[in-house]
Amino acid sequence: MHIHIVAGGPSNMIPDLTKYHNEDVYWIGVDRGLLYLLEQGIKPIKGIGDFDSVTETEMEWMNTTYKEFMLSPAEKDETDLELALNWAIEQKPSKIIVFGATGGRLDHALSNIQLLLKGSHHKLEIEIIDIQNSVKLVEPGFHLLTKNNGYKYVSFLPFSHEVKGITITGVKYPLTNVDIKWGTTLCVSNEIIEESGTFSFKQGIVIMVKSKDLME
Repeated sequence: MHIHIVAGGPSNMIPDLTKYHNEDVYWIGVDRGLLYLLEQGIKPIKGIGDFDSVTETEMEWMNTTYKEFMLSPAEKDETDLELALNWAIEQKPSKIIVFGATGGRLDHALSNIQLLLKGSHHKLEIEIIDIQNSVKLVEPGFHLLTKNNGYKYVSFLPFSHEVKGITITGVKYPLTNVDIKWGTTLCVSNEIIEESGTFSFKQGIVIMVKSKDLME
């Protein structure tokens, strides 16, 4: 079972959600993200949030279309997306994908990326996807890189203070056993040139970002 969460980020940053919908996927709408789902004809198993980003008219329409709301207070210690992630993790899915978590306010985008650490704590893959990028945390070990879904570029950013022993193959700028720290851009904007490659490292946590060139 996969759980897909749609947050309330700008709609122009969210891909066509119907392409990610199948019988093995359960959806959660977070705040305005619930509206996005219902507009695309997808009914989630849960709607979570204080819904302060929807108008009264939109809220009335959602109330006539959908009933599984989990209202959160406007003043709280967690964001609506964190509440949704906590609920989703309790359902023990095999993977979580988050949409609508980028664009708009930078503080929200940065905190949403930090929420990926919850996946590391629970040994669960959590991925953020928008119209141009895929973002996830990667832990030490050996990983495959594949040239698919239109992602031309791949970047590796240190999420821990230091990442040791990075080796990358199948890319335009290969590396062998290199250490990187916070503040370095050495592993930004590489290109996957082979049908498949590899990425490995020995210690630390890495943010892996795959990006499409939307100008092509």
